[in-house]
Amino acid sequence: MVEAVLIDLFSLPANLENIHGLLCNMLQTIEKCCSIPAPFVYVICRQRQGSERRSEHESLLPALGDFQSLKKRLKVVYALTTTAALYTIKQQLDEKDISIIKIILPTLRKDLMKVYIDHLFTAVYQFEFEDLQVASDCKNLQIAEPRSEEQMPPTQDVELIQSEIRMYLESLPNLKGELTILRSSLIPDDIFLHGFTTRTGGISYIPTLSSCNLFSSSKRRDPQVVVKENLRRLANAAGFNPEAFHRVKVDHANAVYIMGKTEPDSYDGIVTNQKGVTIAAPGADCIPVLFADPVKKACGAAHSGWKGTLLGVSMATVNSMVSEYGCNVKDILVVLGPSVGPCCYKLPHESAKEFHRIDPKCVRLFDSASPYIDIRRATRILLESGGILPENIQDDSVTDQDQNVTFCTACHPDKFYSHFRDGTNFGTQIGFISIKD
Repeated sequence: MVEAVLIDLFSLPANLENIHGLLCNMLQTIEKCCSIPAPFVYVICRQRQGSERRSEHESLLPALGDFQSLKKRLKVVYALTTTAALYTIKQQLDEKDISIIKIILPTLRKDLMKVYIDHLFTAVYQFEFEDLQVASDCKNLQIAEPRSEEQMPPTQDVELIQSEIRMYLESLPNLKGELTILRSSLIPDDIFLHGFTTRTGGISYIPTLSSCNLFSSSKRRDPQVVVKENLRRLANAAGFNPEAFHRVKVDHANAVYIMGKTEPDSYDGIVTNQKGVTIAAPGADCIPVLFADPVKKACGAAHSGWKGTLLGVSMATVNSMVSEYGCNVKDILVVLGPSVGPCCYKLPHESAKEFHRIDPKCVRLFDSASPYIDIRRATRILLESGGILPENIQDDSVTDQDQNVTFCTACHPDKFYSHFRDGTNFGTQIGFISIKD
């Protein structure tokens, strides 16, 4: 069932004198054709250079006199670009948790609009399209059946839309303060560039994703273009090239990608000895783990959730550095990033048994239905068993608060995202590392 209607009048002339009549006709059509009474209705119009949005909006109010049922649910959005208009409306849709939208628009705008939709929205949203046919004198208006043929816009038009979106997103201000990066003194900064991100300084506005969300999926409301802009801002702050950035393709297992070889479909560890290439692992409760060998000048990153921890993804990453780059396990430095702590994280009793086998201290309240689990302690124990020196591991057992990078994500909503705390539409932070040129 349609939850909102978007009327696209953006391509109509800015000086259209009959805009009142056109809008009235559209509202009459919506009242007659829509299966639900008074849905949310959004109208996008081109803003004239130098005009005031409020005065333009108020100039339309007389046209709404006969539509009191819609008046409180109707918003007219003037903007200089389609991107700005759609992004403004998207924020209002997200605030109302609306996902099913009907777009009524001129026939020639449909294919271009689909490009905007593909970039600015995710699969969470469902769109229906109806063609708005406007005669040259703009007095006649009718809804036409959707066209059966699908036509792709010319490549040049797509590139212009992509450029428009990129420029608009780059113009948006940081949210929740400046971008902050946590760094460990264990990793030498004369050889490696590294850090763990927090949630501030990006442009993601949805509360559970705000503001420096660094992962997009079909199940979330943050599109790839927003995540890419957040990454660009991170890269500028940290000093790496976002075009030479590789994030693990999470599978909650223990496969490791050796950069330069065939890339697997999914993997939770990644290693490289290439300078200037930034590798990263995400985390939103799971541990982003960074590895650095200052002797052989090689590095790695791993995503270690409870499944990956039990499967030994961290030691699999270490073993890849040893076998591929000739690293000595005693030279490898390991830093565990922000992740859910034993204070908050619970698993069903059957899963907890596996952690209890690693060390009983990894489990608290073992006899309960959902014991508390310490995936950090389990990771450290497995690393030390594999030959990593205890002093070469930084985790929450390191008590120097000036160097604490292993905060509990669930305990610090101001600093970090947490799936455990925030639910399905959660954001993601990362740990990243590269070898300096």
